[in-house]
Amino acid sequence: MNLHEFQAKELLAGYGLPSPGGRVAITPQQAEAIAVDLGPSAIVVKAQVHAGGRARAGGIHIVNSPVEAKAAAAKLLGKKLVTAQTGPEGRIVKRIYVEVGVQSVHELHLALLVDGKSGQVMLIGSARGGDDIEERAARGELRLEKLGLGDGKTRQADAVAAFAHNIRIDNRLIPAFETIVDGLRRAFVELDASLIEINPLAITRDGFQALDVKMALDDNALFRHPELAALRDEGEIDRREHEAQNHQLNYVSMDGDIGLVANGAGLGLATVDMVCQAKGRPANFMDIRTTATTRDVAYGFGLLLDNPATRAILVNVHGGGMQPCDTIAEGLGIAMRRTGRSLPVIARLAGNNAEFARSRFVNFGCPIIECPDMWTAATRAVEIARKGA
Repeated sequence: MNLHEFQAKELLAGYGLPSPGGRVAITPQQAEAIAVDLGPSAIVVKAQVHAGGRARAGGIHIVNSPVEAKAAAAKLLGKKLVTAQTGPEGRIVKRIYVEVGVQSVHELHLALLVDGKSGQVMLIGSARGGDDIEERAARGELRLEKLGLGDGKTRQADAVAAFAHNIRIDNRLIPAFETIVDGLRRAFVELDASLIEINPLAITRDGFQALDVKMALDDNALFRHPELAALRDEGEIDRREHEAQNHQLNYVSMDGDIGLVANGAGLGLATVDMVCQAKGRPANFMDIRTTATTRDVAYGFGLLLDNPATRAILVNVHGGGMQPCDTIAEGLGIAMRRTGRSLPVIARLAGNNAEFARSRFVNFGCPIIECPDMWTAATRAVEIARKGA
């Protein structure tokens, strides 16, 4: 679950993270009043959307008076903000964050996330922060330092101090930096976060200030944090993805033309990777949970069939004890009857009730192109999607 910048800053303030200070507004008049309260200084007016790259997209304005803050808010509120991370559909700005402007001496990048290879909490940082850090890192223009923190439950002052040296933090600031990292470490574990990113972390004449914070919480752990679950912004969630959750499906929209269905997150990700490796374009990621019923599966297939960009469907399932292959076959049959749309279906079936699933496809009148392995299925799906273009 992604949080807005202002939500993340409010949460992390309780763990000692310093930030300039500001409040949220939903009208230009509120923005003006907040700017008056913040006092005679530069003011930053920021669109609050779940996407990075706001500055380059015109979503952040630096102003010098409450009147200018009101005008900047009027330009943003109710407007569509399109960034590199929103895609062409963009996000409607429904609230803004009005914050004290900060004069930076230097800007760093700092992040905590779960390392996919080792499973440990990883601290990542760079001596140079900024809005285009991903592009600069990809071009090899900056060095990312990494420090494994294990399960994140233990303070590692000496290792963090060495990390600080590596990203060229002045010796006099290292104690304050250690305090910030320790607070972020505790927040990461206690709040069940999956990402905390501060970019930039500004060095000012008085110390550190977190100018922007991106934070994501683990959806699977929200049952432990009902107060955090209440922070979810339903307006920022893809309606299809939200409804899919209610149907026991993990679904993520993508911009390709091959609809993907798998049972298991790892199998689903591997399917996405194989389609991409075969030079294809996935239309989605879909993981059917073990608790999904035939109707839930039918809803998932309906999402693929309702997508006009989908030209082929790749089904990659391995039936287990709680989710046999025939449940997936029946779901597809029901979805095709409901939508009235038929697409080429490339299937790789294995495991529990695979043979029965084949007969269910026939009974529903759903011809499939069956492949013996994942790679064959992926390459065939790409070939068919191109022919249908």
